[in-house]
Amino acid sequence: MSTTKRDPARRRPDAPALVALLLGVAGVGYRLVLTLLTVPASNSDEATFGLAALHIAAGRERPVFLYGQRYMGVLESYLAAPLVGWAGPSWPVLRLPMLALFAVFLWLAYRLTRRLFTPWLAVIVVGLLALGSERVVRDQLTVVGGRPEVKPAVLAMLLIAVALGSRRVRHHWPATGAFGLLAGLALWSDWLIAPYLLVAGVVLAVAVPRDLIGWPGVLLVAGFLAGIAPMVKDNLVAPPGQDSLSVFREISTKEGVAPSLTERLRGGLLEGVPLASGLCPMDGCARWAQWFGVLYPLLLVAAAGLGLVAYRRAADHAARVRAVAVLALVAGAALTLLAYVRSPLAATDPLGNARYLSVLQISLPAVLWPLWLAAAHALRGTAGWAARLGGATAAVVLAGLTAATVAGTVAFLAGMPGVRDEELSARRLAETVRDAGLREVYGDYWICNRLIFNTGETVACGVLDGALTPGQNRYPAYWQRVARAERPGYVVAVGSPAERTLRRLLGDRADAAVVAEVGGSRVYHPDRAVRPWR
Repeated sequence: MSTTKRDPARRRPDAPALVALLLGVAGVGYRLVLTLLTVPASNSDEATFGLAALHIAAGRERPVFLYGQRYMGVLESYLAAPLVGWAGPSWPVLRLPMLALFAVFLWLAYRLTRRLFTPWLAVIVVGLLALGSERVVRDQLTVVGGRPEVKPAVLAMLLIAVALGSRRVRHHWPATGAFGLLAGLALWSDWLIAPYLLVAGVVLAVAVPRDLIGWPGVLLVAGFLAGIAPMVKDNLVAPPGQDSLSVFREISTKEGVAPSLTERLRGGLLEGVPLASGLCPMDGCARWAQWFGVLYPLLLVAAAGLGLVAYRRAADHAARVRAVAVLALVAGAALTLLAYVRSPLAATDPLGNARYLSVLQISLPAVLWPLWLAAAHALRGTAGWAARLGGATAAVVLAGLTAATVAGTVAFLAGMPGVRDEELSARRLAETVRDAGLREVYGDYWICNRLIFNTGETVACGVLDGALTPGQNRYPAYWQRVARAERPGYVVAVGSPAERTLRRLLGDRADAAVVAEVGGSRVYHPDRAVRPWR
């Protein structure tokens, strides 16, 4: 009888679970409001994913990679396709699957942290992840490929491996198949997750080494091949130099630029890590906010040492697997950082490329573990003065990290009115172009696909550069449609090189061709086409 009475109580959420739930709901609610307001603002990269979703929903296309970018998978477009197919082109609708993925990520982060570490550390992890500066929220909510889906995939894979190692999974075969499927889908979606997939595979091999030899291993491989099949199929038919690896190598390097290791480390650690962690605004990190970038590799080293000690002291196989999972979180972060600082982009454009470090959020529990242990040890009555001093320092660091993350979130919210104004201006521009009767226009890259999505493809836009010559047209059908127009319009940024070139070519007809000015853009409709490249 006593056992029966205790079981319901045991199933009730404890205090850490309830606090984590409240923080998680707050984090999801915060992002729901941002999603409904289209904050952060949309752009043409995101519009390209949205247009792919529209094409998928209509049955017109079955893209494997983003149009014009044969290395970034479009899983996000497939997730959004049913919604935009039903509701039509809408930024909030397009982003709703990303919001759901964030909620799953929070839940899995809590589960994994609690399984590997302690319940209250899991609460801290959820609390920090619930906050969000512009850089962090942009990576979580905007449909720009990769990050929102690969992070929960890796956490799920690690949880599967740990559960298999603890013999807590009743059906091993489906679990290993799901592990492989998640790995394949993640790799198709974003190659940058490869370091984490590698270390997750090591955890699985340690957890169930014998099982992988039989049918579970077959299902693991089958699941992986099913997930990665779209990428494999596309690469088999890709023209020379257009396969994913060649394209990825091309964008990861910059000819003629060879920053020093010091410059790359400075950009990667002092700018990239704090930005990706939510401590800084998008325009850069103040010196006071760069401290976390200096501390980050030291925390990784400390966490690795603690993981090795836990492995050596493990009393059973399940404990060893958990220790290996901790080491995997450390190794995944270290390999990701190493790959990032090897690229010249870490030094030449650290602000624009810090998004590639957003996957470091996966390793947040391991990074915080040394600080948590030191602070908790200091509270024990048996701790000496040195331990109490170290614990107090660790507590101050945790408090500073929390305060900096809150400050980054507040700074983002303070700038939200300007973001909303810019987004509304883009929608007014689309309405103006459509109301003027224009159905084919030329514009720059950051105008075109956003304009097409905002008009539901009633307006087609061909991308031109500042010299009014063909630019980066991701979807050739739009360019071809505009090319057939006898009298296309032009949407250019006020005072831009493109506008100066257009006015020079129009001569004394320039002012008469102006239809409207909306925000920072001006709409022209000349009496005849201006195509200087022909």
